[in-house]
Amino acid sequence: MTILIAEDEMDIRNLVQLNLEREGYVVIAVKDGLEALEVIRKEAIDLAILDVMMPNLDGFNLLRKIRQISNIPVIFLTARGDDMDKVLGLGIGADDYLVKPFSMAELIARVGAQLRRKHQYSLPKQLKPEQVVYGDLVLDKNGCSVYKNGVPVELNAKEYKLLEYLMENPARVFTKKQLYRAVWDEETYYDDNTIMVHISHLRNKIEKDPKNPEYIKTIRGIGYKFHKQDGDKRKQGEDKP
Repeated sequence: MTILIAEDEMDIRNLVQLNLEREGYVVIAVKDGLEALEVIRKEAIDLAILDVMMPNLDGFNLLRKIRQISNIPVIFLTARGDDMDKVLGLGIGADDYLVKPFSMAELIARVGAQLRRKHQYSLPKQLKPEQVVYGDLVLDKNGCSVYKNGVPVELNAKEYKLLEYLMENPARVFTKKQLYRAVWDEETYYDDNTIMVHISHLRNKIEKDPKNPEYIKTIRGIGYKFHKQDGDKRKQGEDKP
């Protein structure tokens, strides 16, 4: 597995590189966003660790460019711990966010978790197609794809997994913590904002009126549920719309 580190502080860059190499990863380390983008365009990168405040191209804008060409897991590693920065980072496609000073053991654990999820999504699927269909919304589990009225809906990996989990459990009410643990697969860390941001993005993409959602309902004081409308049913083995 090859990991890219983009960090302008040499001491941190070298320390992260050393510890990841000890875990058996191949590591490419660069000092700014433009260098990182060039590496991603040329090399087969499995995961990227990005600092936010970098010369030439900051982490947020770098991630926007990465998402145009790649869906690799991205972890932000930064001194900017403000909630709005976290919301922005997760909203534009980051998979995780660690604030400096950080535990090296936690970073390594999060890298491993992201790579395991990436591997799960890349495993060969069964030949028989499987879909979950509710109203005009179709989730194709084999292709990890979602369609609304026959039109593909662009979701990142976390948005897809969150929607899949909700659609596989219609009418069941989940707390934010339950959803976080199911999708992010972490027992010790939990962030309300992460769930709220991803629910908001999903509603913007699948609901006719995101302010009055038909599918993803808020259960006040508890969390969320996927609303199974009358006449809806799960279908398997049908062709993609």
